[in-house]
Amino acid sequence: MLASPSQWIAIGEQLGLHAWPLFLGLLLLATCTTGGITAWLAHGGPAPSDTSQPVRSGFLQRLGPRVVGSFALLLFTAAVFSGIARLLGDGGTLQLADEALSRTVATRAPAAALAAFGWLTHFGEPLVLTVLGVAVAGLLWRSAHRGLALGWVAAVGGNAVLNPLLKQVFERARPLHLDIATPAQGFSFPSGHSSGAMVTYGMLAYLAWRLLPPRWHVAAAMGATAVILTTAASRVFLRVHFASDVVAGLCSGAAWLVLCIASIAFARRRGERRAAA
Repeated sequence: MLASPSQWIAIGEQLGLHAWPLFLGLLLLATCTTGGITAWLAHGGPAPSDTSQPVRSGFLQRLGPRVVGSFALLLFTAAVFSGIARLLGDGGTLQLADEALSRTVATRAPAAALAAFGWLTHFGEPLVLTVLGVAVAGLLWRSAHRGLALGWVAAVGGNAVLNPLLKQVFERARPLHLDIATPAQGFSFPSGHSSGAMVTYGMLAYLAWRLLPPRWHVAAAMGATAVILTTAASRVFLRVHFASDVVAGLCSGAAWLVLCIASIAFARRRGERRAAA
């Protein structure tokens, strides 16, 4: 823990003053890393197991590296979410840093960037995600990808239920800025735009991996990463969410996304084993 609340405030102010270059650096790093990992998985990563072969000995070998990696990611995102939630009630120290960042975040950002964030934040609007969810579900169902359609509905619809429940549990008030023309309504923690973008566009990247030719996989993963991070960051730059709300929303969305994709993969593998038997 830091020694005094003033240190939390100083950290929040420094992050707010340098938020724009930090965002650009994080966006570049995340998209490139995602593209590299996707290319490795597509061309040089561990090959999926052959369901016709005997099950390998050893617990981790039976699970496979991708399952182990997914489980590790699930635990990590859950731990980060839990840590943020704990700090929210730890004497309000994180709240001080959040408020300081929120006060200063827009002071150094270019006006054009703030205007762009005002448009880009709509990628996480509930109405946009609902229309997209219904459209993709319909296309998957009509193209006879019934299992993927059900998995898609479970992922997007489940997050739409989970996020409001979490908001009701924590009941955190939103940032209060009198100069905001249209302040957001409802509770603040975790960010619904962030979790919704993570689940929806993350699932679209997964569907691209499953259904599109390999040449589109890297572009789909990088595009989804860019949209997710931009949507999440817009909530901080527009000062309608605290930074910790956004991080927690990304973590809750990522945990739910991993769980849903793992469930789809498990159901698919089980079906393949039955067919092979």
